[in-house]
Amino acid sequence: MAKNNIFVEIKDILGKLTIEDLPIKGKRVFIRADFNVPLDSNLVITDDRRIRSTLPTINYAIDEGAKVILTSHLGRPKGKVEPRFSLAPVAKRLQRLLNKEVIFAPDCIGPQVEGMVSKMNDGDVLLLENLRFHPEEEKNDEAFARALSKLADFYVNDAFGAAHRAHASIVGMAKFLPAVAGFLLKKEIEYLKGAIENPIRPFVVILGGAKVSGKIGVLENLANKVDKVIVGGGMAYTFIKAKGYEVGDSLVENDMLDFAKNIADKLRKKNVKFYLPVDSVIAQSLDPGAETKIVTTQEIPKGWRALDIGPASVKLFSEAIQDAKTIIWNGPMGVFEMDAFSRGTFAIANSVSDAYALTIVGGGDTDYAVHRAGVSDAITFISTGGGASLQLLQGKELPGIAALTDKK
Repeated sequence: MAKNNIFVEIKDILGKLTIEDLPIKGKRVFIRADFNVPLDSNLVITDDRRIRSTLPTINYAIDEGAKVILTSHLGRPKGKVEPRFSLAPVAKRLQRLLNKEVIFAPDCIGPQVEGMVSKMNDGDVLLLENLRFHPEEEKNDEAFARALSKLADFYVNDAFGAAHRAHASIVGMAKFLPAVAGFLLKKEIEYLKGAIENPIRPFVVILGGAKVSGKIGVLENLANKVDKVIVGGGMAYTFIKAKGYEVGDSLVENDMLDFAKNIADKLRKKNVKFYLPVDSVIAQSLDPGAETKIVTTQEIPKGWRALDIGPASVKLFSEAIQDAKTIIWNGPMGVFEMDAFSRGTFAIANSVSDAYALTIVGGGDTDYAVHRAGVSDAITFISTGGGASLQLLQGKELPGIAALTDKK
């Protein structure tokens, strides 16, 4: 039996129209995708998973005989044309993945682009240039949103990774066109919201990364819903210091100590099992050749800092994960980009992938860690949106989803 069968889908959890609800044959369909992919120094795409994840929506539109207009942002060009942030490499990769011509427009609005759209045949694919070459995109400028909308008959949002941004191509266009969800956006909401609202228990949440402040809302929102909370990464040492232990030079948010103490108390009162690292891999610097030691978390000496969870913590966390039926993981257990501090994160990646559970991984760093650990294929669902998935876990409404047309 596949892991995915553990997940009982909540019907119509999205509550919005999707691309399948539209009569798109012969129509101009504007698909807002998230093609914000990493590029190397030669402007070659190093990871195309975000492009691949939108292919079901693009292929559906092609098969239905729509004129497909694609757009995205890439990087942070700050409203200026910067060749290194051009979507030209995405057009090339898309052409290969779709096995058909992808026409590339030199801009995303204007008479030249309108002319290119007017010449499209049914089933053609046109990729527009980076939206963020225009400062009006991030300002959610109404005239810019209207100019984008002139290109199409229907608007489809399939950019979950940008759905928490109130930008012109995310919320502005929904004022001018029928606005619906693509398959990826729908899938993201079904998995993330479905897991929180109707989890199969035990429900375990694993949080890591640098700071408690970035995950406050998640901890507060999930305190009433989870059975176990595991905290690793830099944020763990704020909790450990809040318990009165010496953490040396480890990363600590001193202004979050009271919150850390209060949330730990709240979880205990709710009978939620709360796990922190019991040992750590420490070093005096992040230098690749620096000496490392493994010590208990109560014995981190001054001048040393915790940079990964230790083997006893790996064992403790892995045992806590073992009986889970729903797992959400956001944030690495240490500075996994460096070999000396990668073992904890990779071990947890293996434990999560081995669990007979619905497993959801969110956040760019965690996604990359799972990929590096070689277990991506064993994870039920890997979210394409870091900030967007965090907002959903905090129980917040995403502007890009709120803007879509409700199912009547």
